Amino acid sequence: MSKSVPSPCIDVCKFRRGGHCIGCSMTKTQKSMFKSLKKAEHQKAFVDMLLAQQNVMGKFSHWAPAYARKCLKKGAKPPVKLKSLKKAG
Repeated sequence: MSKSVPSPCIDVCKFRRGGHCIGCSMTKTQKSMFKSLKKAEHQKAFVDMLLAQQNVMGKFSHWAPAYARKCLKKGAKPPVKLKSLKKAG
């Protein structure tokens, strides 16, 4: 039995930027879609798609470390390799 993948939502939930959450980049429709995915492989593919979306939109460098912490807290391995980010400055 495969483990479920934690939701990419990092509990910011402010929909700006053309209807996309400023925390995770998901739209309300995408959030509902993720909840309907039952197979871990589909959830992992969704997270891959979300990373690509964040790369196109830009300004989501805060998401990867927050999501990694969420996965750790839930006892799950992050479904994708998250880049370790260096602090700017």
